[in-house]
Amino acid sequence: MKIHREGYPFIAIFAAINLLAFLLAAWLGWLLLPVTLWCVAFFRDPERKTPQDVGLIICPADGKLLPVVNAAPPAELGMGNTPRPRLSIFMNVFNVHVNRNPVSGNVVTLSYRPGKFFNASFDKASIDNERMSVRLRPDGESGDSRDLAVVQIAGLVARRIVCDLAQGEGVRRGNRFGIIRFGSRVDVYLPPGTEVLAVPGMTTRAGETVLARFL
Repeated sequence: MKIHREGYPFIAIFAAINLLAFLLAAWLGWLLLPVTLWCVAFFRDPERKTPQDVGLIICPADGKLLPVVNAAPPAELGMGNTPRPRLSIFMNVFNVHVNRNPVSGNVVTLSYRPGKFFNASFDKASIDNERMSVRLRPDGESGDSRDLAVVQIAGLVARRIVCDLAQGEGVRRGNRFGIIRFGSRVDVYLPPGTEVLAVPGMTTRAGETVLARFL
């Protein structure tokens, strides 16, 4: 099982504590073993087969798709205040937390904003929580009419957002771009001229589930 590099320090700490517990008392070691195994599983980074059809927008996160709402993208991205479809994926502590690019294109803007740590399933988490916002311009687009936003949002117990992207960087659909620890949410703000294909309540897989398509 492939492990994301962010997980190795945590796995080492959990394993060391678990080993010490076994040395102190076997029952204590066995009691903590599931926690150590959960830590390993949390940072798993499985391979995914990304659909290659033209015009698709792919889900950036594993989890559950929350109700679709119309909302303005984060102001720091400079995408205006006109509401657009927002698809939010809630990741619990048992989901894969590695995030993947929804489209191929270029990174127009990156913006980190500190904030609070409400439960990521709450709607207000999109506004108040700590977040990393990314503005992407799909391949073949010269203006901003097709730009979309991907926002990594920290949750109730998440205290670390990792985004490996750089402004001006080219990205490929389905490639990894970051991870959030531990329990979180990812929002996707769709541009005008897209058709939402995903259904609220469905279970999503990063890099594989189709969220929408350009018309």
